[in-house]
Amino acid sequence: MPVTIPLITLLTDFGDRDYFVASVKGVILNINPQAHIVDLSHHVTPHDVADAAYLLKSCYRYFPDGTIHVAVVDPGVGTTRRPLLVSSSRYFFIGPDNGLFTHIYQEETGVEVRHLENRQYRLDSEGATFDGRDLFAPAAAWLTKGQPIGSFGRLVPNYERLPISEPSWDKHVMAGEIAYIDRFGNLISNLTAYHIREVRGITKRADPYIRIGGVTIDCLVHSYGEGSADAPQALINSNGYVEVFLKEGRAADRLNVARGARIELS
Repeated sequence: MPVTIPLITLLTDFGDRDYFVASVKGVILNINPQAHIVDLSHHVTPHDVADAAYLLKSCYRYFPDGTIHVAVVDPGVGTTRRPLLVSSSRYFFIGPDNGLFTHIYQEETGVEVRHLENRQYRLDSEGATFDGRDLFAPAAAWLTKGQPIGSFGRLVPNYERLPISEPSWDKHVMAGEIAYIDRFGNLISNLTAYHIREVRGITKRADPYIRIGGVTIDCLVHSYGEGSADAPQALINSNGYVEVFLKEGRAADRLNVARGARIELS
């Protein structure tokens, strides 16, 4: 798959206070001044690989073919964990082998995974604490220059994956979990419109009961504006998932639940 435009995205837990993001961009632009860099986010919860994996899953496919997605949430930096170059039929992904690309492996076609091991594509450094700058950034930049993916390293037959929980029937309820909590405190589940239809087919009700954090929600609304500041409501969000929200408030705080919390349809 050719790189059609020199477009690189960055997803990290580096924040914007320190020199980390600027250094990564400087390395990329020093190798290819024509590269276009897009920040996905630098406010991933520190060290939270699952958080980063969900964010990447939610936005990578909206970029043009050939985009190189660099994702660096890397609590194992400097250890024996492998750095990876992942290619699919449409995109490239560069980052650590710690499960960050779990959803990519599941959703993309033509996936090929390589170990980034050619030292030609990295910077020399006295330390081993900043692979985002010294390894992942130069690899992405050299990829935009047309270097063949086979030159970056050998194929990797086994790579790390995070466990992915799928909704399932538990007696008389469809049980899912909260997969992500956004900055507004909205609770985004792994339940989809498909699961809503499945439960409707059994209960024959227009909307299922939604139970989470000791609260029962008896209907789905269509927008945040239809919600209430007094009690959480639920809707199907634009990514197709059941989301629990509090109008102009934080449902996560009101219900005192965290990622992984159980949510039920019945």
